[in-house]
Amino acid sequence: MGKVICAGLGPGDPELMSVKSHRAIASARHVAYFRKAGRKGQARAIVDDLLPKGVQEHAMEYPVTTEIHFSDPEYNRILSAFYDDWADRLEEITRTEDVVVLCEGDPFLYGSFMHLHSRLQGRAEVEIIPGITGMSGCWTATDQPITWGDDVLTVAMATLSEEELTERAKGTDALVVMKIGRNLPKLRRALATAGKLDDAWLVERGTMPGQTVQKLTEVTGDVPYFSIVLVHGQGRRP
Repeated sequence: MGKVICAGLGPGDPELMSVKSHRAIASARHVAYFRKAGRKGQARAIVDDLLPKGVQEHAMEYPVTTEIHFSDPEYNRILSAFYDDWADRLEEITRTEDVVVLCEGDPFLYGSFMHLHSRLQGRAEVEIIPGITGMSGCWTATDQPITWGDDVLTVAMATLSEEELTERAKGTDALVVMKIGRNLPKLRRALATAGKLDDAWLVERGTMPGQTVQKLTEVTGDVPYFSIVLVHGQGRRP
């Protein structure tokens, strides 16, 4: 019997991958990774120079991304069937060999692998290799500590309602907001209402080629879905 090994890849720079993930990937016979249909996939791109010859690749292509709103029951039905199918496929591989599943950042922080992890319980042995989070790579890119002293850090999704984003921003010292994309106008309004817009930063492609770090008030135009907005805590300092 083999096992499913989910390797956290870190925030994007291959040199920020753990030695353990590197070792697992470099010796893999089967590698699976999520991607949008027709795309190479960010996880696959990170390991471009690391995969061994002869490795069998399994591209897990999302059946939907933004075509259907995530609040639509059809969205959950389609994705649930997708995860069911891939849990079955991964279990089948582990009957004879290990399979390494690639995951950007840390697998247990908003990672898609969590949906496979819950489905594989009792069916296959699963090993999780943690990784540096994407948000950690982004706040490091700003060259400022995200928290000081007793600062409270809140992590929120820009997909929340404007009202909830406003309350979350008001009620915390430091803030990380993920999944930006077309939610940016709503997030701007929420931060402005909370009095934190002038202190917010936006990081695109953190730790990767093409990384940008800007004050949010200076950002114009559209931004990628996987951008991160940061508000640094000011806490007590010695």
